Amino acid sequence: MCISMKPAWLNKKINFKSCSELKRALRDLRLNTVCEQAMCPNIGECFARNEATFLILGRNCTRMCSFCNIKKEKPLPADFDEPVRVAAAVERFGLKHVVITSVTRDDLEDGGAGIFAQTVLSIKQMAPDVAVELLIPDFKLSLEALRVVVESKPQIIAHNIETVPSLYRVARQGADYARSLSLLRMIKKISPKLKTKSGLMLGLGEKEAEVIAAMEDLRAVDCDFLSIGQYLAPSQMHYPVKEYIPPEKFDYYKEKGACLGFLHIQSSPYVRSSYRAADYLLGN
Repeated sequence: MCISMKPAWLNKKINFKSCSELKRALRDLRLNTVCEQAMCPNIGECFARNEATFLILGRNCTRMCSFCNIKKEKPLPADFDEPVRVAAAVERFGLKHVVITSVTRDDLEDGGAGIFAQTVLSIKQMAPDVAVELLIPDFKLSLEALRVVVESKPQIIAHNIETVPSLYRVARQGADYARSLSLLRMIKKISPKLKTKSGLMLGLGEKEAEVIAAMEDLRAVDCDFLSIGQYLAPSQMHYPVKEYIPPEKFDYYKEKGACLGFLHIQSSPYVRSSYRAADYLLGN
């Protein structure tokens, strides 16, 4: 069963006028954002603040997640000049905290790890005071690829488990829950002081006990930060919304997470993994 009528607490309107200037700048630099590709409902709010989550390594993904709006087509060759252009955008927009993510590139030998690392280094050379957060794929659990990314020394490395393990077969084809947890564990083994982060979407049919169990699993691998938001299907062709979670339930999960030991949690219907990203480091 899917639900079509949105409740009153999901009434955010996108101000496309506030997006236009930043979009022009992004096109000038030939850069993509996950904000646009994933049809994020916060795009107007974030673009008005000159905030964006850069999407590197192209626009086509090699995985088949049914909830995601990113294109599932054959990727183009990697663009090795992209890291410098991302750094130029960070300087041009005056960003203090930048989030870099990518499509999954199983076709590349290193999964794109080298370009992730070069993007961090380019930003730090051009704007050394900027905090860099990476939202990475699982790199097929390659320790060599992961080490390349970690040793570029971002402030946060995030990897989203997205949903509970019972829903992976229908919502996260090509991904593996245990593999994602192992990736987060490996980051801490390589660099114990590096902050890690993950994200959950609610409303795909998960049960409360499964959500809490997933939060416990994340803390068991020493994950520091967590985002929890409402899943919104990009179209009728995507995985359907099974439930709209009320705001008080998000508050409940935030309290549960605090008790489990997460250093910072964003939990509300419109939260996305990079929404208000700078807040996670404040006080930590």
